[in-house]
Amino acid sequence: MSAQCCAGQLACCCGSAGCSLCCDCCPKIRQSRSTRFMYALYFILVVLLCCIMMSKTVANEMKEHIPFYEDICKGIKAGDTCEKLVGYSAVYRVCFGMACFFFIFCLLTLKINSSKGCRAHIHNGFWFFKLLLLGAMCSGAFFIPDQETFLNAWRYVGAVGGFIFIGIQLILLVEFAHKWNKNWTAGTATNKLWYAALALVTLVMYSIATGGLILMAVFYTQKDGCLENKILLGLNGGLCLLISVVAISPCVQNRQPHSGLLQSGLISCYVTYLTFSALSSKPVEVVLDEHGKNVTICVPEFGQDLYRDENLVTGLGTTLLFVCILYSCLTSTTRSSSDALQGRYAAPELEVARCCFCFGPDGEDTEEQQNVKEGPRVIYDEKRGTVYSYSYFHFVFFLASLYVMMTVTSWFNYESANIETFFSGSWSIFWVKMASCWMCVLLYLGTLVAPLCCPSRQFSV
Repeated sequence: MSAQCCAGQLACCCGSAGCSLCCDCCPKIRQSRSTRFMYALYFILVVLLCCIMMSKTVANEMKEHIPFYEDICKGIKAGDTCEKLVGYSAVYRVCFGMACFFFIFCLLTLKINSSKGCRAHIHNGFWFFKLLLLGAMCSGAFFIPDQETFLNAWRYVGAVGGFIFIGIQLILLVEFAHKWNKNWTAGTATNKLWYAALALVTLVMYSIATGGLILMAVFYTQKDGCLENKILLGLNGGLCLLISVVAISPCVQNRQPHSGLLQSGLISCYVTYLTFSALSSKPVEVVLDEHGKNVTICVPEFGQDLYRDENLVTGLGTTLLFVCILYSCLTSTTRSSSDALQGRYAAPELEVARCCFCFGPDGEDTEEQQNVKEGPRVIYDEKRGTVYSYSYFHFVFFLASLYVMMTVTSWFNYESANIETFFSGSWSIFWVKMASCWMCVLLYLGTLVAPLCCPSRQFSV
């Protein structure tokens, strides 16, 4: 029995049963999900390494507790204190290796429609060798000649890729809003209760958006000062009002009967969230009071107490960052998201209203679930064809690698960046989030106004 288990685990390293480990105690898992889980695991490992490299605390602990630390650093030619293995330059090199890894697989998996080919087997298996390849590419980036030129050029590539990744998330959010409203509106033809569901969800979202803006006005502004925060809150609140008015205007309703307050309410919630995230990422303002003491203004008092515990903020913030990026990657790599970016949508008459409308009646994957192989507890759900685009999947993770590189190194404040001060505020991160907020509003307005500007063209959303 032990020999069979060892043989099975060895097969998992080379075969397609990525995360089942061929054990009876493991739950059944689809092959497509197993593969995506393994690539996501590799991604998380590299992101963890990047955060460690950006941590001054970890560097100091290693210097104090590792014997002959300086000799080891000199032996591997990493500088007197291993300065080449920490900081933004090290993160740039590691993310370069990870980005190249996913880009190579993006090219390798172009136009794969069946899981039976050689290239599909490479995508779905050989996990141990791919882990070695990823490690070799991340390590090899430290030996690129003319490092200064490479870092300067790669920084701009990372910025472009990071903004494209943000753009994809915003496009999918706008598409999600339209799909949600279209699906639930389709249900009103057979059951009037869907009207109540639409009204309730819309009311909840507008309540969240309005309440959030009011709370930010209370906690992030003061009677005297905080002019910049007041302007931004007023501007973003006005944009939320604008998209709501445009969404229900007669001219838009004539061209897009499915347009309504549900979409604008969801976008308003997201704008409120980005506004809060941006204000939280803004560097604190310190002024002298009448007693000559430093006083922090334009931030809530409980935020001042929280930031005193640096380790707590770093740990919680890093975990939240992981979760958000990973969620964005996985939700952006489904077949439906790929189709949405290419402008392919289901016909309105085929819409079947469901509470969980993101998934089909039988779940995300439409393959039959009867192909369960004895032994490995893996459902081979791609025998008829792939259930997601392999190349698009790797392209999104390629962009995510660049986004992580720029985010962990505080975008354009890279020279003074470290993970301990990352969550205490940065102007670069603040303006990136505000730009994302305005970009989201423009994208949504574009979907409303475009049919008016091009009346002869058919729009699907």
